[in-house]
Amino acid sequence: MEMTISNDKQRSNVVPMAIVALLFFILGFATWINGSLMPYLKQVLQLTPFQASLILFSFYIAVTFTAIPSAWVIRRVGYKNGMALGMVAMMIAGFLFIPAAKTQVFGLFLFAQLVMGTGQTLLQTAVNPYVVRIGPEESAAARVSIMGILNKSAGVVAPMVFTALILSNFTGLVGTELTQAQIDDMANSLILPYIGMAVFIGLIALAVKLSPLPELEKEAQTDSGKGQVKEALSHPNLALGVVALFFYVAVEVIAGDTIGTFALSLGIENYAVMTSYTMVCMVVGYSIGIITIPRFISQPTALTISAVLGVILTVLIVIGDSSSFAIAEAILVPFGGARLPDTLLMIALLGLANAIVWPAVWPLALSGLGKITSTGSALLIMGIAGGAFGPLFWGLASGTSLGQQGGYIVMLPCYLFILFYAVKGHKMKSWK
Repeated sequence: MEMTISNDKQRSNVVPMAIVALLFFILGFATWINGSLMPYLKQVLQLTPFQASLILFSFYIAVTFTAIPSAWVIRRVGYKNGMALGMVAMMIAGFLFIPAAKTQVFGLFLFAQLVMGTGQTLLQTAVNPYVVRIGPEESAAARVSIMGILNKSAGVVAPMVFTALILSNFTGLVGTELTQAQIDDMANSLILPYIGMAVFIGLIALAVKLSPLPELEKEAQTDSGKGQVKEALSHPNLALGVVALFFYVAVEVIAGDTIGTFALSLGIENYAVMTSYTMVCMVVGYSIGIITIPRFISQPTALTISAVLGVILTVLIVIGDSSSFAIAEAILVPFGGARLPDTLLMIALLGLANAIVWPAVWPLALSGLGKITSTGSALLIMGIAGGAFGPLFWGLASGTSLGQQGGYIVMLPCYLFILFYAVKGHKMKSWK
């Protein structure tokens, strides 16, 4: 039996969707602030590209070992309490940045990121089924797109807030050797913003706990966790969907969170705000998805277009000229925008290619799962681990003769697999 909202009286979905929308914004803010944090810590702690990629790795790797336990927690405490618990963990992570900044120990920053990723995993596992199951399956991608706009809008706002509260106090330091006093000041400037974020998330967790958010029907618990995982993976559309999301999140995080580090290497002063460019493109992509799916194009068709665009842009980024500013001079400078290299703007345009992938894969992968939907959701959430490995491989490739620009070639096989899932993988109902 499909999961439905359990209420004797039919309720409007407006309040639940409004609450879920706020949670997606929080998820986006806490996630995409990493795009500013990564190059900032690279500058403060004088990290290599590979070391800087560990900031993202520690955040996203939490998904690998907490997604299935998150599904277990949700089956025990319910989706609503699961959301609240996830935000409590995120609040704790925010406070962990205080000792990390005070000591400037890289390992403490990584631990804070790990705890933040754990809380996000629990929150994601609880909140995504609401969007998929609260209406007709064929229009699920449009609903997820609406949530995605809020998530990615937070990704536009987060780097701007980071730049305004933190980076604006340290202009003119790009490309210079920092003194210890400057390092101390830059590290300590992280404390108050992260305290503020932690307090805000804690208050929202309490509000969700006390809110009228309806519970989803509890799923059968007769099978063991391992049995449910085995049953879920017997559905090829789900198993291949997990892999597709793994590769998708890999390229999404590379495009959103390494663009600032690449900009720093090119001497761009406002490197911390570059993630906003990628997120604006994602918001545009989500808006296109809302308008066109399923009215004009199907979810698989949208996924195919996204994968093809990703392949084309990846090739152009790798072979592009970072000393050319033709794109910016054509579409940004005439309107008072920044004069940025073509390669940077093509990385940002990957946001347009990536936008539809998440909302298209989720309903295709969860189709036909019924009572094991939460387990399927947890497995899909595990795909977020791609965010750990994508930047890691980019960092490793950047340390070779390819350099940081050539390192973006690691995205090519990711988009090719997404293309396979769009064309064939989602249709597979049996492994035979």
